[in-house]
Amino acid sequence: MKFPVVSENQNVKYTPLAMLYHWENTRPDDVYLTQPVDGEYKQYTFAQVADMARRIAAALALRKLSAGSRIGVFAKNCAEWFILDLGIMMAGHVSVPVFASAGGETLNYVIRHGDIKLLFIGKLDKPAMQLPTIPESVPTVALPYVGIPAHTQWNDFINCDPIAHSPDREFDDIMIIIYTSGSTGEPKGVVHSFRTLCWAAANSIDSITFGHTDRMMSYLPLAHITERVLVEVGSFYSGGQVFFVESLDTFQRDVAHCQPTLFVSVPRLWTKFQQGILAKMPQKKLSVLLKIPFVRGVVQNKIKEGLGLGQTRLFASGSAPLAPAVIKWFYSVGIPICEGWGMTENCAYGTACLPFNKEKIGKIGQPYKGVDITLSDEHEILVKSPCNMVSYYLDPAKTAAAFNDDGYLRTGDKGDIDAEGFVRITGRLKDIFKTEKGKYVTPAPIEARIMENAAIEQVCVVGTGLPQPIALVVLTEEAQKQAKDELDTRLSSTLQATNSMLESHQKLDRILVIDEEWSIDNDLLTPTLKVKRHVLESRYRDVILASYTQSVEWVTINPR
Repeated sequence: MKFPVVSENQNVKYTPLAMLYHWENTRPDDVYLTQPVDGEYKQYTFAQVADMARRIAAALALRKLSAGSRIGVFAKNCAEWFILDLGIMMAGHVSVPVFASAGGETLNYVIRHGDIKLLFIGKLDKPAMQLPTIPESVPTVALPYVGIPAHTQWNDFINCDPIAHSPDREFDDIMIIIYTSGSTGEPKGVVHSFRTLCWAAANSIDSITFGHTDRMMSYLPLAHITERVLVEVGSFYSGGQVFFVESLDTFQRDVAHCQPTLFVSVPRLWTKFQQGILAKMPQKKLSVLLKIPFVRGVVQNKIKEGLGLGQTRLFASGSAPLAPAVIKWFYSVGIPICEGWGMTENCAYGTACLPFNKEKIGKIGQPYKGVDITLSDEHEILVKSPCNMVSYYLDPAKTAAAFNDDGYLRTGDKGDIDAEGFVRITGRLKDIFKTEKGKYVTPAPIEARIMENAAIEQVCVVGTGLPQPIALVVLTEEAQKQAKDELDTRLSSTLQATNSMLESHQKLDRILVIDEEWSIDNDLLTPTLKVKRHVLESRYRDVILASYTQSVEWVTINPR
């Protein structure tokens, strides 16, 4: 039976702490969190989670920090992070998550701007480079994983008696400050209260009917709003099980162990999954098998089981648009991916294609209950809901600029809404550029068409100051093994097909095939795997402005 956490008017009845105490009392021995360590799966029951959270609260109290102090967490996802967040809540403080990929400049900005009083450190992307950048003046605690230097180790930190009571928080208390991972400028600290964030989490879980028998993976960064709302805080309300990943190398193993019933990913990973499937079964053979009625179901089940998603009942994608061609492809193999849309400033709770509707592929769905969406005169998507942010931390000017006179959040996304209320994003306002001819080009729809070519893994359409826009693409690993002449033909066909659907000022002059993958490591992707368009344009300025003679050109960035 589902525990009623949302009232008839969609208000949240309980805080995450109240939910923890509920599960602790009603299901103390049920497993809540599963963390792989050295190939072994360590399980935490609700009773164990509550006990450890109380120890963290006690340890924080011993530090005699003032109420509402900012506590930083710099780590990859792990069970201890969930427990730590609960302890921070109990102690009356504010959680400040930091992406595990953050470099020294970003980390130090967050520490300074957020006035971090204590920093917990876990597994990181490049610890040898990242750890030395932490100011020595900031007290640090290492999470219980091998080789993490800190002032205090985890077991020493929690080696104290747990607090004896079960404190709760007010809904108007500040719960978290999430620093955006944007592609330009310094990150902004988005402030959410227990009311704003918990409203989004509880209503998300209610909308997808996620309950205590369900299972989720926590592997997308916990410093990102979607993982924080839907997976972490959502699990406090649903009481479902959460499983973590030990490393990138064990991802497939850990997903298979979890057998998630809800699986959320981002476009880059969905395309990676697609490429992995096609590497084992070429499209031509797959298409033939899917046309045979009594074989289709067997093939679809085999694909899902191979991904570890044989028991998944809801597949979802967010963070950035997933190319319609990719959604259609996954639908053909029995994986209907529901797209959702939101942003840090509205707790990632905006729209969703629930249930999946193949007639609406390419749209991000209808507004969730309690969310009001309208368009400005410039077709900017404006959103109002109880989960809109409280403010940008210490920045009243940017906070005021983020809302219009009617209290709607300015999203920066341009779009339209059909007669049934389904929203379509046509691009980011800041991504729209003007060519040399003075004509504006919106790159997102063009990029979506180019991504219909399965040989292409990444694409970015640019054109500021050029007579016509061009497309920069990175090929898939499998495509890079194919003959160049064959790829030239395929890419030329894609260019012609794309241009046939565009107005004259939008038509692409050429495709440039870049031999460098865009990644977080080379600073061309954000931690949520979005292309940093402005960084890319600056990095490849000479490549973009060079003279070319062919419609498809191969560009060497790092000659061997």
